Amino acid sequence: MNDNPVRIDASRRESTSWYEVSARARVRLLLDAGSFVEFLGPEVREVSPHLKIFDLPEQFDDGIVIGRGCLAGSPVFVAAQEGRFMGGAFGEIHGAKLTGLIRAARDLRSIPLLILFDTGGVRLQEANAGELAIAEIMRAVMEARVAGVKVVGLIGGRAGCYGGGGLIAGCCSALAISEQGRISVSGPEVIETNRGVEEFDSRDRAMVWRTMGGKHRRLIGGADAFCDDTVRDFRAAAIDLLASVHAFGLATLRAEQTRLQDRLDQFGDAPDAIDLWRAQGIDDPAAIPSMQGEQFIALAGEAGRIRHDAC
Repeated sequence: MNDNPVRIDASRRESTSWYEVSARARVRLLLDAGSFVEFLGPEVREVSPHLKIFDLPEQFDDGIVIGRGCLAGSPVFVAAQEGRFMGGAFGEIHGAKLTGLIRAARDLRSIPLLILFDTGGVRLQEANAGELAIAEIMRAVMEARVAGVKVVGLIGGRAGCYGGGGLIAGCCSALAISEQGRISVSGPEVIETNRGVEEFDSRDRAMVWRTMGGKHRRLIGGADAFCDDTVRDFRAAAIDLLASVHAFGLATLRAEQTRLQDRLDQFGDAPDAIDLWRAQGIDDPAAIPSMQGEQFIALAGEAGRIRHDAC
C-alpha cells in the first residue's frame, strides 16, 4: 500500500474540484504536502464580535484560513476564504486576518502571497467594519506590491469574487480563474435591484456567466490565466503566474490604465458579452460558453495575441 503523502496529495489534485471543496482543503492540496502552517487557526477562537448580537452562528476562524507553506518548494503566504460561511463575506476579524498577513508579506518582501477568493462581499451585519477592512486590504496589497511582493489571486469558488473582493482582486499582481469563477463589484441581484430587471435579469444565469464569469474575464484581460476546475490546474496556474509576474511600478500602473481605456474605447458600446467577443475577431462567439477548457485556453491565447498585435 502506497501511503506517501506527497503522492497521495498529487493524485487528489488531479480529481478534486476546486469549486466543491472547503477553503482548508484547497490550501492543503494546493501547497506542497505537509508544508502548511496555519496562523490564528480555529483553536484560537478569534470570532466576530458582531454576529452574536444578530443571533447568527459564528465560526472559529471567521471564515478565512491564513498561514504559510511551500509551493513547488518555495515559501508562500496563503489566505483562503470559506464561501460556505456567510458567503465568504468580509467582517472585522475576517478582514483583520487578511490585512495582517499582507502586511507581514510586505515587511518580509521576499515571500509571495496567494489569495484564494471566495466571497460575496461585505457582511451586512458588519457593514462599517467590513467596508473599512476592504480599504485597509486594498492599501496593504498595493504597499506589498510596491515593496516587491507578488500577490496572486485564485478565483473559482462557490461565492465568486464580488463586492469588495472584486476590488481587492483588481489590485493583485495577477489572477487565475476557472469557468465557475465570477468577478464583479456588484452582484446580479444588486444590479437588478438598483437598475431594474430590464438592465440586468439576475435569473438569467447564462447572461450572468457571460458577463461576470471566468471565460469573459479572461477574454477581456480581467484575468491572466484560465483553469479547469481542478486543484491541479489552479496549482499549475499559481506556479506559472508567480514565475511571470513583473515588478510593480509607475510604468505598470500607466500600462494598465492605457489597457483599460483601450478596452472601453473598443468595446464600450457592446450590449452583450457575445457582441464584445465578436468585436475581438472571434469567429463563433456564441460557442464560447460551451467550450471545453483546453479549447478555450487555446482560443484565449489567440485572442490575446490578436489584441497585442493590434496595439
